[in-house]
Amino acid sequence: MYRYDEFDHQFVRERTNQFRNQTERRLSGALTEDEFRPLRLMNGLYLQLHAYMLRVAIPYGTLSGRQMRQLALIAEKWDKGYGHFTTRQNIQYNWIKLEDAPDILDALAEVEMHAIQTSGNCIRNVTTDHWAGAAADEIADPRPVGELLRQWSSLHPEFSFLPRKFKIAVTGAPHDRAAVKVHDIGLRLHRNDAGEIGWEVIVGGGLGRTPMVGVTVRDFLPQHELVGYLEAIMRVYNLYGRRDNKYKARIKILVHEIGAEKFKSEVEAEYARRPHPTTEVEERELARIAAYFAPPAFEKLPRWSASFEEAKLANPDFARWAKNNLGPHRVDGYAIVNISLKPEGGIPGDATADQMRVMADLAERFGNDELRVSHAQNIVLPHVKKDDLFTVWQALVKADLAAANYGLAGDIIACPGLDYCALATARSIPVAQSISRKFADSRKQDEIGKLKINISGCINACGHHHVGHIGILGLDKKGEEFYQITLGGSSAENASIGTILGPGFAGHEVADAIETILDTYLKHREPGEEFLATYRRLGAKPFKEALYATA
Repeated sequence: MYRYDEFDHQFVRERTNQFRNQTERRLSGALTEDEFRPLRLMNGLYLQLHAYMLRVAIPYGTLSGRQMRQLALIAEKWDKGYGHFTTRQNIQYNWIKLEDAPDILDALAEVEMHAIQTSGNCIRNVTTDHWAGAAADEIADPRPVGELLRQWSSLHPEFSFLPRKFKIAVTGAPHDRAAVKVHDIGLRLHRNDAGEIGWEVIVGGGLGRTPMVGVTVRDFLPQHELVGYLEAIMRVYNLYGRRDNKYKARIKILVHEIGAEKFKSEVEAEYARRPHPTTEVEERELARIAAYFAPPAFEKLPRWSASFEEAKLANPDFARWAKNNLGPHRVDGYAIVNISLKPEGGIPGDATADQMRVMADLAERFGNDELRVSHAQNIVLPHVKKDDLFTVWQALVKADLAAANYGLAGDIIACPGLDYCALATARSIPVAQSISRKFADSRKQDEIGKLKINISGCINACGHHHVGHIGILGLDKKGEEFYQITLGGSSAENASIGTILGPGFAGHEVADAIETILDTYLKHREPGEEFLATYRRLGAKPFKEALYATA
């Protein structure tokens, strides 16, 4: 894992001290809320419906056990005993007192964490594949590039006040688990015929009120050219991006309005304009960073583990969890453990302080001291020996962290919605809970198979409903909450934006509507066919007919 250097430590401490002074001035009345607002947002502090919310950056989703323990301490000492893990691989605390915020930032700095670039019109926290460095299908670990981009973008003088917020995602695998096609910039690693690695550069993706899938502006960019090329993209955006209308200020709108080819030509011209470009500094820095991401000293183990197989035979619950929640590791004898934060009827993404400590302990004892936050609001132990899996599962069971629903109907993504968020127009959490209870039967979930249900409480789409196989959007209609359903979305390499089925539903009707949709899928699917493939083969017609037959 990356360790802060002297500059990082000084940078974060200075920012924390600045914010302490700014907070004291706000509390004394020397700063008005309007004056204080941009200052707190630069430090990840939002004013929500009931309290302040602090959004903490977890760059490329990677945590150590020590860092997770500190997040638990913050939840216990300054919040209500829990934290909320987000689709952006961050953690949010929803009940912060303003006077405590500087102390929390100090506590984060003690473990090399901060809340910088989690808000504002800047390059936000860089995200990546939550299986990075472990996945069997990975070409190379993308996290060193994620860290390089974090350092490059932190307080970059040209990119601190962009037309709008800006999000970058990176993946090093052919199967996209980082949703790169629906980010402002998505980077996807490839290997050419000569065996060299380079990046496909995708620009102009995004969700919100105008969802779009990004376009490829370079099929293969040599790795040593990456920073210079991204600077060219950012300069074009800074120059032409709209600042008169925040709803049309994202780079996706610019790409759409001037056209992909014109945008590409502008970027290439800007890149060619660099005087005698040299990549020596970037290459040296990337090599330095990569050393911190050297793989653990894996033991030489057989692919087959007798104790693991025997435990599955003796315990059906463990066998089901192993089938659903384990991912293939690139090293024989190891597995990727996906810890679901979605118990039946629970709040997606929430973890108590005690649960965070359990996960930290498991990472330190069995997982080479690494944890990851996933885009699906779950936690990952990326490197666990198969021989240890039954012991890990037993600890998860005791902590109510052993829901065997990873990637199934119970693994619902949901934003905090109107229960917390000042921007929301409807609640997300109760809808997620009702769907979770509707599909609590493990046999039903297994019958349905792989499925992504995503819920957002407003058009800003923090729950990524546009790219859910089933997406649910909560809206306000004449003072009442109703929910629009979309089908056919995907954030993977075959990315697509879901299509609205028809009129919305009241909150208490949504779970039954989802059941009708899934019963229709089970009726029409071909052997082995997953939900998204069935929808793409048949289109919306049979689902609409089933859903609105009695309307």
